[in-house]
Amino acid sequence: MFSTGQLIFAILFAVAFVILIVISYRKDVKRDRKYAKGSIWILVGFLVFVGLLMAAKVYLKGQ
Repeated sequence: MFSTGQLIFAILFAVAFVILIVISYRKDVKRDRKYAKGSIWILVGFLVFVGLLMAAKVYLKGQ
């Protein structure tokens, strides 16, 4: 499906992207605490959604 080089690139890109997002979030949360309040639930919801998509993919692939 993907070559080894493509998988390595995708993994490194995802890791770098997440690191940059975390750094940016930490800078913003110091500046605007009232707007960042409760944002952890958006992250949790996103991760649950991605997990459900992956579970559906695995389940449907088995059929």
